Amino acid sequence: MATIHPTAIVHPGAELGADVEVGPFSIIQDDAIIGDGCKIQSHVFIDSGVRLGKNVRVSPGAVLGTAPQDLKYKDEKTYLEIGDGTTIREYATLNRGTVHSYKTVVGKNCLLMSYSHVAHDCVIGNNVIIANAVNMAGHVTIEDYVGVGGLSAIHQFVHIGQHAFIGGISKISKDVPPFILAMGEPLQYGGVNHVGLSRKGFGADVLLEIKRAYRFIYRSNLTRKEAVEKIRQELKPLPELEAIIGFLEKSERGLIKG
Repeated sequence: MATIHPTAIVHPGAELGADVEVGPFSIIQDDAIIGDGCKIQSHVFIDSGVRLGKNVRVSPGAVLGTAPQDLKYKDEKTYLEIGDGTTIREYATLNRGTVHSYKTVVGKNCLLMSYSHVAHDCVIGNNVIIANAVNMAGHVTIEDYVGVGGLSAIHQFVHIGQHAFIGGISKISKDVPPFILAMGEPLQYGGVNHVGLSRKGFGADVLLEIKRAYRFIYRSNLTRKEAVEKIRQELKPLPELEAIIGFLEKSERGLIKG
């Protein structure tokens, strides 16, 4: 059974799983699905089309699943999906998708800190940390284990690769490749994310090959295509290097500076 505070308003068409808690003055609209063990604190607004996994924590004042801030949106039925174990802190705002993809997605075990904003059609992977007041435009893709420093702004359609870490107060208008540090204004490559990768169990041999790959990408006069060929010809065939190659080949906005 769910525990619902007497001042909360839960639409009869909402679905609440086992052991859900809904705090004072929170509102859950029709066709919202709240997974087992979720904790919804006070003054939270959850709109129609929200899908929460299990054990999601939502802090006071957060607003989930409201209509996308897109002038092309015409009240189509779209969704916001949030994975198991994710925490959404105070006053974060997350919008539903548009007809472009029909959903906005946040993965499992993420932390979205206070005042962060996830716009329409964004896709955030697992174990991502979005710090305070990070704001992203629509269609942003963030892969697994990324960290984004506070007060950063992310341009629409930007792609951020896995295990990247971006310093605070950054303007992110180009794609950020995987496994690196990004910092400065304009945002630029700051080396391999050695500390973060080591903490995740990446071995010294893998870190060395990643570093060598980025020498071809950022510390040579090679084109992107030539750098990819060098990585394939001269470095070990590691899955991490394949991830880098795949990212480079798919990048549409171009990479941050070296």
